[in-house]
Amino acid sequence: MVLKHSEAVPIERCDVQAYEIPTDAPEADGTAEWNSTTLVVVELTAGGTRGLGYTYADASAADLIRRSLARGLQGHDVMDVPARMRTLLGQVRNKGRPGLVAMALSAVDVALWDTKARLLEVPLVRLLGAARSAAPVYGSGGFTSYPIARLQAQLAGWVEQGIPRVKMKVGSRPDEDPARVEAARRAIGQGAELFVDGNGAYTVAQALLLAERFATHGVSWFEEPVSSDDLEGLHRLRARVPAGMAVAAGEYGDSGLYFRRMLEAGAVDVLQADATRCLGISGFLQADALCDAFGVPLSAHCAPALHVHVACAARRLVHLEYFHDHVRLERMLFDGVAPVRQGALAPDLTRPGLGLELKRADAARYAVGPLA
Repeated sequence: MVLKHSEAVPIERCDVQAYEIPTDAPEADGTAEWNSTTLVVVELTAGGTRGLGYTYADASAADLIRRSLARGLQGHDVMDVPARMRTLLGQVRNKGRPGLVAMALSAVDVALWDTKARLLEVPLVRLLGAARSAAPVYGSGGFTSYPIARLQAQLAGWVEQGIPRVKMKVGSRPDEDPARVEAARRAIGQGAELFVDGNGAYTVAQALLLAERFATHGVSWFEEPVSSDDLEGLHRLRARVPAGMAVAAGEYGDSGLYFRRMLEAGAVDVLQADATRCLGISGFLQADALCDAFGVPLSAHCAPALHVHVACAARRLVHLEYFHDHVRLERMLFDGVAPVRQGALAPDLTRPGLGLELKRADAARYAVGPLA
C-alpha cells in the first residue's frame, strides 16, 4: 500500500495471543524461580498491512488487551501513535496503570509503531532516526540455579562469540556469591567485562560488603543490588561502591515519571529501560530523552529482537541485554531475528518495521487458550 503523507489509515483488527514456552532448564535469580516464559503477541491490521508487538507478561495481559484496549483502537488512525496511546492511557485509569497494564500497553504501542513503519515501507529505525548502525550487547543469564560448570560454559560461550561483556545472577545464596563470581571470571578471562545482577536480593549492608568482594574479580556493573523501590538505598550504594563499578536499575519502569524519580534521586549510574514494560517504543524514547537531560547512560533490558531498532535510535544507549531466555524464544517464534556480529546487533534494513514475522505453526503448540 503506497500512502500519501496526509492519508489516515484506520485500524481494522486487533488480535492478541499468549504463548507459554518452557525454559531449557530450571532458572532462578536472587528473588524468583521459574521454568517457563510467557510471550503476549499483539497484531494490528490497518490498510491491509499487519504489524506486531509483544511483551513478556502473564497470559492475563492478552485478555486485558482483547477485552478492553482493542476498543480504543478499532477504526482509529494507526499513523497517529501518540493519539492512540493517549486514548488508551485514559482508558486504563481505573485499572491501575503500572505492572501488567503497562506491559499490555507496551505491546500495543510496539505494534502501532511496527504497523506504521510497514505501511510506510521503511525499517522502524529509519522512521525513528538512527543514532548508530548497531547496538552493542552483553550476554545475560548465569542463573543462580545453574551449577558452576554450566555458568562457566554459558558465559565463556558468549565471549567466544565475540561478546565482550557478560552478566550473571547473584543473591540466592549470598555466602556463595563471591566464589561463583570468581569462577565466572576464571571462565571468561581478564579481557571481558563481568556484570552481576542481584534482582533486589540484598540489604544495603550486604551489597556494600559484596561489592568489595566482587570488585577483586573485576566486576564493573552491579544491577539492582537492593530493590529498585529503595531509591535512597541505591543512592547510598552509588556513593560507596568501589571505583569503576556502576550501579544500574530501572528495568521495572512503567512511565517517564518512574524514570524521572530514579534519576532525580541520583539512584543509578546507568538507567535501564524495557520497551515491553515502559509503554513500548514511545516510553523507551522518553526514557532516552530523560537520560539525555540528566546526562546518564541508558541500557536496554531484555527482548533483544524487539529493542534492536529503538536501541539504535536512542542517543544515550550504551548497550542492549542479550538475555538467554528471550534470545532462545525469539529465535523459536519469529523469522527475521538479527544475529550478533562483532558483539553487536544491527537492524535488518531490508525489512520494514521491526522486521519480524511470527512463525505461526511453530508458535501454535505453545498457545495459551484458543488461538486467535
